[in-house]
Amino acid sequence: MTPPVPAPLGTVAHYTLLERLDRSGPGELYRARDTHLGRTVAVRLLPADTPADAASRDALVAQARALAPLSHPNITTLFGAGEHGGCIYFAFEFVKGQSLRAEMAGREMNPRRALELAIHVADAVAEAHAAGFMHGGLSPDSIMVTSKGHAKIPTFHLASQAGFAADVGEAALVDYGSPEEARGEAADERSDVHSIAAVLYEMITTRRPPLRGASAPSAWNPRVLPELDRVLLKALAPNPLSRFQGAAILAGELRGVAALVEEQGVEDEDEERVSAASSRLTALVAAFILLLLVAAAVAGWLTMS
Repeated sequence: MTPPVPAPLGTVAHYTLLERLDRSGPGELYRARDTHLGRTVAVRLLPADTPADAASRDALVAQARALAPLSHPNITTLFGAGEHGGCIYFAFEFVKGQSLRAEMAGREMNPRRALELAIHVADAVAEAHAAGFMHGGLSPDSIMVTSKGHAKIPTFHLASQAGFAADVGEAALVDYGSPEEARGEAADERSDVHSIAAVLYEMITTRRPPLRGASAPSAWNPRVLPELDRVLLKALAPNPLSRFQGAAILAGELRGVAALVEEQGVEDEDEERVSAASSRLTALVAAFILLLLVAAAVAGWLTMS
């Protein structure tokens, strides 16, 4: 049976709005149809007159359009931005999946999986930094995990940082901001490094690291290797000068730890296989000895008969 075609909720520019999606950030998020190219997209429609002044609105649209050439497998592609009916809209790649928060589900993630996703995010942020964009709002709610298991950061959050006034609280998800941002100081690439590490810390411990300095994640999760402790504690240093100085450097460090985790996993699997084989051999020897004892008993009984 052919599924029913959803009734349109309206149009924004040349995008037909089909379904309202879960909200994460300001305004409304929709699944939509690009009537020019016939593809499914996501459209974020900001509240009317947000930002309030014309200069900020123009800056936000210009910032968004500057993101269009940015192409990376872990960043959602921006297709267009503009104003429609007094509201600013963004049209970007529609991602099938769920938020990182949903994948975490309030439990400790396997360090191998957590590292994989953190590397995706660090790579994406490094690409944005190279193009001149800060994120400033990384959190498990602002990171998507596709149906194929890859992490993606929405271009909307990259675009919004320069365009919104400070009182528009939903524009940036700052729960995972750096100590310097909490102090009201200017953020830079090292602030994003701190946020990436804070997200990874929560993935493997279920706890948000305090801004004044975190304890080693292995104190909460014994599966965490000392090497990951070292990387995360450096990335979470309260002083930006003590952190890794860029997301690309952090990504490289995380890859090194991931290789160690993978190696340990292989060793653990080998130990499990050896243990299983040893158990099977022990069982076979025991069965053989029992068989010999039974045979000896039968032979003795026959002899007495």
